[in-house]
Amino acid sequence: MVIGTIADTLTRGVENVTGTLSETFFEPTLRLGVTGLSRAGKTVFITSLIANLMDRGRMPQLVAQAEGRILSAYLQPQPDDTIPRFDYESHLGALTAQNPRWPDSTRAVSELRLSLKIAPSGLLSGFQGPRTLHLDIVDYPGEWLLDLGLMDKTYTQWSADMLARLPGRPDTEDFLQLSNTEDSAKPLDESRAKALADAYTATLQAAREAGFSDCSPGRFLLPGELAGSPVLTFAPLPSRTGAPRRSLWREMERRFDAYKAQVVKPFFRDHFARIDRQVVLVDALGAINAGPQAVEDLRRTMTDILRTFRPGTNAFLTNLLMGKRVEKILFAATKADHLHHSQHPQLTAIMDALVREARDKARFAGADTQALSLASLRATTEQTITHGGRELECVRGSLLSDDGTAGKQAAFYPGDLPEDPAHLLGPARDGAETWLDADYRVMRFAPARLTLKPGEGPPHIRLDRAAQFLIGDKL
Repeated sequence: MVIGTIADTLTRGVENVTGTLSETFFEPTLRLGVTGLSRAGKTVFITSLIANLMDRGRMPQLVAQAEGRILSAYLQPQPDDTIPRFDYESHLGALTAQNPRWPDSTRAVSELRLSLKIAPSGLLSGFQGPRTLHLDIVDYPGEWLLDLGLMDKTYTQWSADMLARLPGRPDTEDFLQLSNTEDSAKPLDESRAKALADAYTATLQAAREAGFSDCSPGRFLLPGELAGSPVLTFAPLPSRTGAPRRSLWREMERRFDAYKAQVVKPFFRDHFARIDRQVVLVDALGAINAGPQAVEDLRRTMTDILRTFRPGTNAFLTNLLMGKRVEKILFAATKADHLHHSQHPQLTAIMDALVREARDKARFAGADTQALSLASLRATTEQTITHGGRELECVRGSLLSDDGTAGKQAAFYPGDLPEDPAHLLGPARDGAETWLDADYRVMRFAPARLTLKPGEGPPHIRLDRAAQFLIGDKL
């Protein structure tokens, strides 16, 4: 295990040196990882970001664009022949159709290269020609990101952690009864192992539907070609010391270790460890709507997520000896268009508070982090309605039908977010079951029909600020 890890590190070091030399003397490449927790809108974010970098009429906060130095942007062939190409054209077509719909969610790793031709700036700009920056955008499911936190845990630790969290979640009774009554010292019975794994998977699916964030192992929800394999046939069990060989406990432990070695580690080595900048999209409004327990689960998940990154600055020797570090991390609360703009500062403050512990650690390591509220594609308009003698600042849009198409138009008032994030995070940390003095609601809106002028990308909220933070220094 140690020798294999050293070999992997040396191999990545050689690859990073080659990449660093190429980027220094030829055309630099920036790898941007995009992930998010359930229903955070990864596919829409990437599609809108690419569209707005190609047609930049709605990107005033991107400084290089405001200065007129981005001369052109164009899609290049997929740089890695072994990774599926992000289907930008199909996703954009879904959003801009006569009857627009949200594109399908992320289910595997995909990648796309966007190249930007940039005019130089500064005193020597008159003596230099335009340069090219290649932006490789890597899309991967947020469930897989959560799995990286398993690498530092034993099966005993992971089991204890998950069994402690489950009682506060919905639809866990069947699994907890199976787990607590199972004699894990008995010889492995494959049918019992499968029953436990199936029941545990059902609890993860119910938790995700209820707005909880930590639903690991992630491949249980997105198994792909691993469906039914032994590496996905395990579940958390109460601690059992001295379990004999070939017992249920020992086999569950072995499969957990195999999952880390054969599923999680290759993902880290092949994809995650090569990322320069990272976006983590979060449906914070969905968690708030789900209640205090979901908010606390989200806060802990955000902290765990940042532990999986290698935050810091990338110098030449860093690339040579240790592999790339994630230099910038953006935590973005999505669906800001579900709130009136007057509520956006509160949403941003809540997002900042959720990741405060994680951000402090990343900054100490040398990484730059930021919390932001945004909408990758604006699906609503704002409207003020008088109700009961009170003016309510609402949003109006087409409600999402069960078949994914636009339904009737409706104005929606979600409730006022608190000025102080502690009014939410305090009850969440204390284990409150409901919000005592507020009622927060979330509607599901369909994408609005778009009429785009030449040179304009899809309408958004603060996507230009997100782009400036993530890539502005490279432009």
